[in-house]
Amino acid sequence: RAGDVSGMVAGCTSLTATVVKANELMIGLKEGISAPSSFFVMSVPGCPYGEDGNFIYADAGVNPDPSPEELAEIAVLSAQSARDLLGWKPRVAMLSFSTRGSAGHKLVDKVTEATKLAKEMAPDLSIDGELQLDAAIVPRVAERKLKDKSDVAGRANVLIFPDLNAGNIAYKLTQYLAKAEAYGPLLQGFSKPVNDLSRGASVDDIVGVVAITTVQALGSGRP
Repeated sequence: RAGDVSGMVAGCTSLTATVVKANELMIGLKEGISAPSSFFVMSVPGCPYGEDGNFIYADAGVNPDPSPEELAEIAVLSAQSARDLLGWKPRVAMLSFSTRGSAGHKLVDKVTEATKLAKEMAPDLSIDGELQLDAAIVPRVAERKLKDKSDVAGRANVLIFPDLNAGNIAYKLTQYLAKAEAYGPLLQGFSKPVNDLSRGASVDDIVGVVAITTVQALGSGRP
């Protein structure tokens, strides 16, 4: 907050909740942001989907049960992170167990409402939902399940999970079963770059997150 450092990495010996609460108190959120959130950069070897096997998973570390409004904000922030940090053209999939009304449930309604709100918040972004994971990332499945054209379906590189159960389980499954590199949880919404680490982080994980934090600091104009 005093400007002595450009960013911070923490979490090897602290809970994510502790890191988040401390930074909410000390540096605060960006103007217009209602709650902090997080994302993981997932790099899956040999994967033909996403951005050459790379994805953003959000929110997989902070918000247990986001409201439709919070989920929409997470989607927009994650798309901005994909663009600013990784140089991607974000294609954002709002994930569910339903694809465009194939199932009816209040959990599906939440994602549908969040998709609508996210599109209103950022009409320039490519956002679609609700989508099942296979419809979001596999072109042939998207062609089968969707009747109309989508800029996102079958090509998504930013995956927005409906709650922390889904997001946290998904990133760990991807990390351990697909032998993916997982960088994060990277925090978003704060007034300065702050990133968290899993308490199971390796030295390589720490170095990777430090590098990402440096890029974020440079991108925000800090020395």
